[in-house]
Amino acid sequence: MTNKTSESKEQSPSPCIRNCCLDSQDICIGCLRSIDEIVGWSGKSEDEKQQILNRCKIREQQRRQAKTMKGI
Repeated sequence: MTNKTSESKEQSPSPCIRNCCLDSQDICIGCLRSIDEIVGWSGKSEDEKQQILNRCKIREQQRRQAKTMKGI
């Protein structure tokens, strides 16, 4: 009998939305990943991908807060 738990886990798809342009901090304005996170995505483990996605969520919140503070 084999453990199917790890095999049945779906892989995180790339968060790329084809709006690729780096901001002044080298973060993509489309997916909110750094250039290193983008380039290394396919070689990352599932745990590493989840960590990247969590950082993207934090970046999104920070951008929203910055826009709110600027009155945009």
